[in-house]
Amino acid sequence: MILATERLLKLRADARLERETILEHRVRNGEDPATAYAETPEVDDFVVLALRDEMLEDRGQLAEFGLARLAAIAGGPDAEEHRRTTDRIEFELMRDIAAAVPELTVAVWRIAGKFTAQ
Repeated sequence: MILATERLLKLRADARLERETILEHRVRNGEDPATAYAETPEVDDFVVLALRDEMLEDRGQLAEFGLARLAAIAGGPDAEEHRRTTDRIEFELMRDIAAAVPELTVAVWRIAGKFTAQ
């Protein structure tokens, strides 16, 4: 994956807007601004997640991945297997993003730190 500087700037602008919208929504709903700010992902986190989704879409796996994540959350008999599989796939995607776009490495590892199967 090669990411031009202009594309990264555009992704960051879109992510900034998304983050600001989420923050405004949470604060208008009465949440403490400090809590909302601390709990809302950083701009580059949104960029990394958008790139992850693009990579899954390019591979034709976005819907399958989403369903597997839902199955992991649902807690059925195969939930643990779905969680491990999706964590492994997502961790591999995160490594690819960090290698391709070094500016996003901190955000990549912040997100990857949430996975249990690496």
